[in-house]
Amino acid sequence: MWFPRTRQKQENGKTNEQSGQATEGISGTIASELDKNIGMIQHTTGDSADVVIRRFWIGKEPSFPAALCFVSGIVDEKAVQQLLFESMMQLTLPSTCCDEIAHYIEQKLAANTLKQVRRWDELFLLLMSGSAILFIDGVPEAISIDVKGGEYRAIEEPSTQLTIRGPREGFTESMATNISMVRRRIQNPHVWVEALVIGEVTKTNISIMYIKGIANDKIVEEVRNRLKRIRIDGILESGYIEQLIEDQPFTTFPTIYHTERPDSVAANLLEGRIAIFMEGTPFVLIVPTVFIQFFQAVEDYYARFDIATALRFLRVLIFFISLIAPSVYIAATTFHQEMIPTQLVIAIAAQRESVPFPAFIEALMMEITFEVLREAGVRLPRTVGQAVSIVGALVIGQAAVEAGFVSSAMVIVVSITAIASFATPSFAIAISARLIRFLLMVLAALLGFYGILIGLVWMTLHLCSLRSFGVPYMSPLAPLIPSNVRDTLVRFPLWALIDRPRLISQTNRVRQRGEQPKPPHSSKKEGDHH
Repeated sequence: MWFPRTRQKQENGKTNEQSGQATEGISGTIASELDKNIGMIQHTTGDSADVVIRRFWIGKEPSFPAALCFVSGIVDEKAVQQLLFESMMQLTLPSTCCDEIAHYIEQKLAANTLKQVRRWDELFLLLMSGSAILFIDGVPEAISIDVKGGEYRAIEEPSTQLTIRGPREGFTESMATNISMVRRRIQNPHVWVEALVIGEVTKTNISIMYIKGIANDKIVEEVRNRLKRIRIDGILESGYIEQLIEDQPFTTFPTIYHTERPDSVAANLLEGRIAIFMEGTPFVLIVPTVFIQFFQAVEDYYARFDIATALRFLRVLIFFISLIAPSVYIAATTFHQEMIPTQLVIAIAAQRESVPFPAFIEALMMEITFEVLREAGVRLPRTVGQAVSIVGALVIGQAAVEAGFVSSAMVIVVSITAIASFATPSFAIAISARLIRFLLMVLAALLGFYGILIGLVWMTLHLCSLRSFGVPYMSPLAPLIPSNVRDTLVRFPLWALIDRPRLISQTNRVRQRGEQPKPPHSSKKEGDHH
């Protein structure tokens, strides 16, 4: 008790030792005795109820004792029953030599993926990932049969990235299903997929997808190296990976884009980016990412360029409203009343006459109240969450005005700010604006408009200093790349988007060789057709 540091080190050492025992792979090779192998499975898994071990006789004449081991719930049990048991029990084995049985079964068994396994660490990894393991008495190896299955959520419309025009399907929690949905959109053999396993305990399957020849090989290698450097017990969602591989962890702005739309992933792959899939989550990570990407929606490319450009300008305006609206109100009412029209400043002064708090405290109370209501609406059950948010906002806002705690103008400003944050297309960038909003409110209360300007300049410098896998976060605006500005705040017609982003795809930069659509030229006058 007198040496807390020493005691803490000892406790950490015990914890690390226990963690090492829990995560250490089972070493050694598989025995030839069937009972010994079954005992090893039962001992290692603690004789778990969902680990099924079925003994049977393989073959007709001659027949050998065998056992099939699988984890219930993550395999296709119908395939196990029909494909494995029925077919293996009906096999006619050519000889009584144990060494030839495994090779003969691999040739005759109608399964997608079969693999001979000799080490226990590899066997348990395959067993817990959805493979069935076949043991044969007298054979010093096992056969792994890929029969992955189980219950998955059906393909539905994505809930976070809704669109008026475009596909209505979104990713699910099955990584194989998600990869296949992207492959159906890009039917090209140069779409490469690399598999990794991350997590000392969870052994989570991760896949990297990119288009060979379009993606930058240096960025692909950097993504691969960062994923391989991860040393953690478990990866439960793609947010873990996002936090462990990002360039700058100390920033409120997201430097990795996530989506649950297959068409969005396909479009980013065609630009030279890399997609990171993970088993158990419908969100796919896209790297590298730039700032302007969070203000673009997939339907921008399904609509005309003039409509898409107008919507992008609207989204940027919405972002700035959600960022600086309360701070502008605080600065104008506290330091710069001369900048407000006379009639409006008289109306605001009349409303604030009974308010005992300064504008900053008033805005801070209302912002915190709205954040509490927003969080309550998300966490409550869906049937009552929206009702609580709407009724709570109306009742609290009206009661606060009548009680003289806040003014009506402040309620309007905070309400517009909340609606603007909801209208931002990406939740990741909206939550960043919500955090920076409080900092700008403090600067506005101290220095007025000068404080807001200082905060915006600091934010711009911070954005220009960020990188996403080596790519400048503000590109192609800073540094300015004229050929890539056609798809930023404005969206040129599709036939004018010739080049891919230069800093992302440096090997194959030409996206298309199209021309401007033109009507057919007629060599005859209209009267000659009659």
